[in-house]
Amino acid sequence: MADSAGVPIAPWRRLWLYALGVAIVLFLVLPTVIVVPMSFGNARFLRFPPQELSLRWYHAYLGSIEWRDATWISLKAAVATMLVATPLGVMAAYGLHASRLRMARLIETALIAPLILPLILVSIAIFFLYARLGLNNTVTGLVLAHCCLAMPFVFVTVLAALKGYDMNQERVARSLGASRFVAFITITLPQIRFSVFSGALLAFITSLDETVVALFISGGDAATLTRRMFTALRDEIDPTVAAISSLLIGVTLTLLALGLVFGDRRRAGRQP
Repeated sequence: MADSAGVPIAPWRRLWLYALGVAIVLFLVLPTVIVVPMSFGNARFLRFPPQELSLRWYHAYLGSIEWRDATWISLKAAVATMLVATPLGVMAAYGLHASRLRMARLIETALIAPLILPLILVSIAIFFLYARLGLNNTVTGLVLAHCCLAMPFVFVTVLAALKGYDMNQERVARSLGASRFVAFITITLPQIRFSVFSGALLAFITSLDETVVALFISGGDAATLTRRMFTALRDEIDPTVAAISSLLIGVTLTLLALGLVFGDRRRAGRQP
């Protein structure tokens, strides 16, 4: 590494940067490192390190009807969100990329606004809107709200892929008689499928792990897993929450690993 003048920088002068990087990584990883061992404890309250290893709280989670129902609601909402947000995000990215609108930048900003605005403001707005529409405490309302949060991830991921894609390939197909839809499905989509898959995974994870919006609009029979976890921590420190958190961490890491594997295959496929 060299400075702006091209003079090489000695490695020892970058020690502070390495130390800062390690500190940031530890700050992000330590909560996970602490939660997972606590989930295997046998004590009635959360304790780290656990003095006795046990699967007690995993059995408590699997044996609870309330936890199972909440898990089913979260999985159902996450799958539905992925199935709705993915095509919407792909269509929005493709339409904005293929168009020549002068307001393209403004539209792009509006589409990613849920990623920029404070989530508490979005939650309050959705809550008051749903109060008028009668969608609070419903799975349909939960899916629609999660789509607002998940669609920008699909949009950004697919738009980045389209910016590196040669649209002339699609134009050639259209010049040979294919419609825009057929040309997109047969020519463009296969070449950006890994980005679409990554966006779908992000949409699923966003819905599965979302808590703030769920606190406002989900409840009763439509309460999500994360909402019940928050309630359990508020009313009573139940170690079952640590077991559920460990399972969610495992699911999230598995999905992210799948995304990385498909990304590596994509890069390997591009190499001559």
